[in-house]
Amino acid sequence: MGEQQHVKFPQEVIDEYAALGVDLHAMFSAGHLGTRMGVQILEASAERVVGTMPVEGNTQPYGLLHGGASAVLAETLGSVGSMLHGGSSRIAVGVDLNCTHHRGVRSGLVTGVATPVHRGRSTATYEVVISDEEGRRVCTARLTCLLRDVRTGQDTNG
Repeated sequence: MGEQQHVKFPQEVIDEYAALGVDLHAMFSAGHLGTRMGVQILEASAERVVGTMPVEGNTQPYGLLHGGASAVLAETLGSVGSMLHGGSSRIAVGVDLNCTHHRGVRSGLVTGVATPVHRGRSTATYEVVISDEEGRRVCTARLTCLLRDVRTGQDTNG
């Protein structure tokens, strides 16, 4: 659990980052937190990002999928979409995340699908629908990211 699979990227995105000498698969992974939680990104483009996460290990005291775990999955997928929209000359910084939890899940795998609501010059907003293995909606989230120009030596913490 937690090993990053190869993500399906559009060829033009692979080419853009390869020209810069950037390891695209490492850059657009789930990161340390996502890896600890078992997040797997399966498909990634600015138009659609798909990922999964196991329920086991990500539950709250009642044995249900933790709402914060759903938020991690949603923010991961929406951020990847925002970064791909912004391209290699920009970074995406989350500024707003909201999640509505529709039903509890006790086991299995949940799947998140992030699609754009707005893709502008300075912000990108993605809706993320998280479903259980039967295709029932577990959570609906919306993430808005600020797109900032990359500067040499830029600190991404603010």
